Amino acid sequence: MSDLIIKPSIVILISGRGSNMKSIVHAVEAGDLEVNVAAVISNRPDAAGIEFAQQAGIATAMIDHKDYQSRELFDQALAKEIDRYSPSLVVLAGFMRILTTEFVEHFAGKLINIHPALLPKFKGLNTHQRAIDAGEKEHGASVHMVTAELDDGPVVLQARVPVLDNDTEESLAARVLEQEHILYPNAIKQLIS
Repeated sequence: MSDLIIKPSIVILISGRGSNMKSIVHAVEAGDLEVNVAAVISNRPDAAGIEFAQQAGIATAMIDHKDYQSRELFDQALAKEIDRYSPSLVVLAGFMRILTTEFVEHFAGKLINIHPALLPKFKGLNTHQRAIDAGEKEHGASVHMVTAELDDGPVVLQARVPVLDNDTEESLAARVLEQEHILYPNAIKQLIS
């Protein structure tokens, strides 16, 4: 009898440099997160994170949303690619596409996202400047289950940072991103345990 432990697998979706994807891969490599990163998929062929994933020996795919006539057709192609890996979780890590209801329902209960705000506050874009403009004393990031409503699913875990008097959008964003890199692997660990 084998004592081989089958790790849950995840597929990570990115659109850019993939800094949160990198933090997840580093957590796996350090033994802090017991998952198999089955694939990293980007909707942008020029996404810098793809090269990192390839160098880490992770399967990659580029499915350019511009090659599809509609959001629905793109999401169908994306879902088909993800399904090849039968992941326990589909992890949105800076994936800058609004997903169709059909896609979200297809992966219901398996689809997670990280958002740079303390949800339910500041859904959508420009969260750091909006937090400063609103006079918030605290800001942060949330990992949440994805539902059909934008940035609206149940929150899994949050990280908080103070908003400092001299904060700019950039300085606040940098502190929040530092916390995201700790938060996302921890949230995945919590969900798979």
